[in-house]
Amino acid sequence: MIRPVPPAAATRRGVIAAGAATVALAGLGALAPRAAHAVDIRTPATPGGLSYWLVEDRTAPVISIAFSFEGGSTLDPAGKEGVSQLVAALLDQGAGPLDANAFKARQDDTAVRFGFGAAVDRFGGSVRMLAERRVESIELLRLALAEPRFDAEAVERARRQTIVGLRRAEQSPGSVAGRVLATAVFGAHPYGRPASGTLESVAAITAEDLRALAKSQFTRAGLTVAVVGDTTAAEIGPLLDRVFGALPAGGAPVDIPAWTPGAPKPGGRLIVVERDVPQSVVLLATPAIRRDDPDWYAAMLMNHVLGGAGFAGRLMTEVREKRGLAYGASSRLTPYKRAGLFSASVATANARVAESLAIVREQIALMAKDGVSDAELADAKTYLDGSLAVTLDSTGAIANLLHGMRVDGLAPDHLTRRKALIDAVTKDAVKRVAARILREDLSVTVVVGKPQGVTATE
Repeated sequence: MIRPVPPAAATRRGVIAAGAATVALAGLGALAPRAAHAVDIRTPATPGGLSYWLVEDRTAPVISIAFSFEGGSTLDPAGKEGVSQLVAALLDQGAGPLDANAFKARQDDTAVRFGFGAAVDRFGGSVRMLAERRVESIELLRLALAEPRFDAEAVERARRQTIVGLRRAEQSPGSVAGRVLATAVFGAHPYGRPASGTLESVAAITAEDLRALAKSQFTRAGLTVAVVGDTTAAEIGPLLDRVFGALPAGGAPVDIPAWTPGAPKPGGRLIVVERDVPQSVVLLATPAIRRDDPDWYAAMLMNHVLGGAGFAGRLMTEVREKRGLAYGASSRLTPYKRAGLFSASVATANARVAESLAIVREQIALMAKDGVSDAELADAKTYLDGSLAVTLDSTGAIANLLHGMRVDGLAPDHLTRRKALIDAVTKDAVKRVAARILREDLSVTVVVGKPQGVTATE
């Protein structure tokens, strides 16, 4: 699932140059939260034949676009891991006739904000622009995607920043745990590779690698676009053709290999990574389900009750509220194109890791055995029914929602059916999916720190 990165922070020069236009853009993008079913989604096509979703919204003179290309970090060449994310960092660092400084100045003058990011399965972007500056803004986006420069100075600057980030991540128990867990769970599958790269792979990336990736991934095949804001299909269609129409057609859909979970092992696997820190980070994962699985909503409700509800979740209640073992404990579902993952996390003092992990495992086992109560299921449905509308507070948020729906293969009328799908989930369905997902024998646990009372199995 693509989550476009936030716009880069404006430079001091940019703030001064943009002046009132930037202030206006920042203030006008926010909308009052609306009911999800009130979003009127249209499905036009551009004059060039590109299909997209559109929500016209005249409450502010702002247009937001969310888009993505199929691919993402799973397609980084071996030995060049991190190249997708480096491309994302460089797309607004010069394009066409504009070097990095000139490109930023044009962005600031136009008051347009770009965000680019490489997720596991897709390379995505977001645009937020004033309706009256849409032509100039779209031209900058076209340059970024079709004519990125990858100038040596910009590449080296981005490389240095990436390497600093990788070294910092190596000092973070949470980051180390995430990397080790991905490798342990997915093994040699592309999902197990480090999306941010390694010190060695990032150092080996050349400007030609960046150009090759942009050329291969930025194609019309697998392109998904959603537009929300103060515009019409007649206005925005030709501009979308201007951006995306000239890109290569592309070939067959990206063929990411299927993922097969590892063999069951009584008690699961437990990996300990020694770090001299006062607090250990624990991550536990089991194979879960993809977004298109019929049991998705049952799994979503199960996860909400177990650890996705913040302070109301069972894990938080048992670990923090009742025993004071940690500041927090939570769980989540992560759907990929070829896999799904359930994960739970807790961070606690080294001396309390064993007890905390035992409680997390106990709660997971109870959920797998008994499912949820009537009251828990009712509360979870009420929350999930209403929580979506609260997030729809800007054109960007709605564009991201529409884009995500398209990537997930949902129909435009899904928002009108979502409540019924959630309300139809039964206790038996939650219990069935919990038993299906929360299997101790398929679990992988990673502990990073100096945990006491925890014995690694490998």
